[in-house]
Amino acid sequence: MIEIIDLTKRYGTFTALDSLNLKIEKGTVFGFVGQNGAGKSTTFSILATLLSPTSGTAYVNGFNIAKDPKLVRKQIGYMPDFFGVYDHLRADEYLDFYGASYGIQSEERKKLIPQLLELVNLSHKKDSYVDVLSRGMKQRLCLARSLIHDPEVLILDEPASGLDPRARVEMREILKELKTMGKTILISSHILPELAEMCDEIGVIDGGKLVAHGTVADIHKQLQAEKLIIVKVHQDRDKAMQFFEDQEKVLHVESLEDENSFQFVYKGEDLSQVNLLKQAITHNIPIVSFKELETNLEDVFMEITKGVELT
Repeated sequence: MIEIIDLTKRYGTFTALDSLNLKIEKGTVFGFVGQNGAGKSTTFSILATLLSPTSGTAYVNGFNIAKDPKLVRKQIGYMPDFFGVYDHLRADEYLDFYGASYGIQSEERKKLIPQLLELVNLSHKKDSYVDVLSRGMKQRLCLARSLIHDPEVLILDEPASGLDPRARVEMREILKELKTMGKTILISSHILPELAEMCDEIGVIDGGKLVAHGTVADIHKQLQAEKLIIVKVHQDRDKAMQFFEDQEKVLHVESLEDENSFQFVYKGEDLSQVNLLKQAITHNIPIVSFKELETNLEDVFMEITKGVELT
């Protein structure tokens, strides 16, 4: 559905996007994660044919962004991070204006607009002027606008930016509904847990480079070379700590505030971790609990991007 090949964008000596390669299959919800200035909006602007790459290319539903921009635009619904609304139009007039711009006939628009307003939970605001809508409502209206021509691909740049918690939940539920409709969705954010809940795959971009790509579980796995293990014993903590210190792949054994607990870093795979626990039991270590400390997504992001230099 979307194929990006060696996509690069330079502004003089500054490289905003550095040889990006990515393939996204039809029906996938793909989350683009990165701090401000990482290259997310640049990528989306190029895919939306609003910005020309310095080199490389991309295809949307088989159409080349450089050679077939008009055909690409028919495939996509684009919602930028900063959107424009016409304050002196009612919500239904706003959508009618964009529907007419796409060449949708009047009778068809009359049927389509109520359906779109219902999809984004704005049916009760169809007669309200845009300037009186809350930010969350304006965001949802702009999402409806991007769907007016029934595109196969949605490109949503920070769609939940600036929204309160309730509005974020509403936006997330709408995106889930769009996923069930078979839309291919590209969505960017710097809030990782938000993307984890709705995306099939995520890509981490930093300094214009894609530094990680896969499912949330895959990206977690990239950091599993080192695991933090918390152990609680019934008694003889010092003896237990000494046992683990003597084991291969165990590093940094440290006591915790609880007099029967300690932690260590383990550099091994899941199966060898199982064997380690078996050995401890065989050596009569009175283990009450043995658990791996979960890594949250913010830690994942910081770990993946550390050492990546901005160009």
